[in-house]
Amino acid sequence: MHAGHSLMSDEHYLDNEEKSVLIVMTSGPSTPHRCATPFYLGAILASMDADVQIFFTMEGVNLVKKGVAENLVAMEGGKRVIDFMRDAKNAGVKLHLCLPALPGYKIDEKTDIIDEVDEFSGGGALADLILSCDKVLFF
Repeated sequence: MHAGHSLMSDEHYLDNEEKSVLIVMTSGPSTPHRCATPFYLGAILASMDADVQIFFTMEGVNLVKKGVAENLVAMEGGKRVIDFMRDAKNAGVKLHLCLPALPGYKIDEKTDIIDEVDEFSGGGALADLILSCDKVLFF
C-alpha cells in the first residue's frame, strides 16, 4: 500500500437518489462459501436506502427449502445462512423465488418453502427486474 492511501475510499456513494439493486442467487448448498455474502451485501445496501431484491433461481432455490439454510454455514464456525437471510429481510430486502425452477429440485411450493420468501415469480418477473434495476449482481 502506498503512503497516503487507505484501503477504504474517503468518498462514499450517497447521492440521495433511490437506487435499486437485484441480486440473482444461483448458488446453493453445493457452494456454501457463496451463500452468505449476497444477504450480507443486500442488508448493507438496504441500510443505505437502496431498494434491494434477491431472486432465487437454479440451485439457489434450495436455500429456501425448509431445513436447508437453517443447517448451512458459509464457513466452519460461522453464522447460519438463514440468519444472514433474516438480517437481509430485517433491513428491507425482498426475496423472490423462481417457481419454474422448483420441480427440478423436487421442491413443493406449498409445503417446502421457508416463510421468509416474499414472492413467487416466474422468468418474466426476473427479466423485468433485470431490465428495471440500476444494478444487477449474480452470485
